[in-house]
Amino acid sequence: MLIKEIKSLRNIIKDWKKEGYSIELVTTMGFLHEGHQTLIKKAVKENDKVVVSVFVNPTQFGPNEYFNSYPRDIEKDFKYCMDSGASVVFNPSSEEMYLKGNCTTINVSGLTDFLCGSKRPVHFGVICLVVSKFLNIVTPDKAYFGEKDAQQLVVIKRMVKDLNIDTEIIGCPIVRENYGLAKSSRNIYLSNEERKSALILNESLNLAKEELAKGNLNLKNIKELITSKIKSEHLAKIDYIEIVNSEILQPVEQIESSILIAIAVFIGKTRLIDNFTFKLNI
Repeated sequence: MLIKEIKSLRNIIKDWKKEGYSIELVTTMGFLHEGHQTLIKKAVKENDKVVVSVFVNPTQFGPNEYFNSYPRDIEKDFKYCMDSGASVVFNPSSEEMYLKGNCTTINVSGLTDFLCGSKRPVHFGVICLVVSKFLNIVTPDKAYFGEKDAQQLVVIKRMVKDLNIDTEIIGCPIVRENYGLAKSSRNIYLSNEERKSALILNESLNLAKEELAKGNLNLKNIKELITSKIKSEHLAKIDYIEIVNSEILQPVEQIESSILIAIAVFIGKTRLIDNFTFKLNI
């Protein structure tokens, strides 16, 4: 079923709760791919009712970003969700989600100082606001998010904890193309040549994984290895390469517990991200 009004969705949720159903949420910006499908299918397997939001959030786009050209295909997305076992697709308008004169914001400090947060200073504030709105509307028992957006996942988990929101946030592994590129709606912007060049992200991270597995724990060397590998691809331009504590997202010089190695790279005009977590066995 396709729902566009908050009131209609809330009425459905109330009926489900009266029946004792467990309810789950998957938030998306649409133009769904296998990564989203993995989240939906996991949610369907573990819960009674699954709501998938399809909403291209206008506040997430900066002045030089591509809100108007962002790919949209609600008919295809709806079929994709239904075929994956979802119960409802929630596809509200911007006017439905944001009241005129809306003046409420959410800020998660500290966790957004580095990685994508340093490049896009207001990004995670608007992410937190729209996610909190969806959590408030759907009141799910669980909500599933992909680990490709690692900083987003950590920030949302912290927001839910700090605001006492009664929803368990579940992280799900990155889904990749057969050749290693992380699934993303942005991949549609890549030409065939750029798609081949984009493999450099996963290849550079795999080199780092191999070195860590061998016992090379010198993070300066690891970072240099990733940098050198990416620079070997002429279509790639590094936005950032960072190694941070995986829980508080602050830079580290040595491994004490669990680290997140995260990269953002422009392939042509398309900005792609990738990451992996490494935990020191003590």
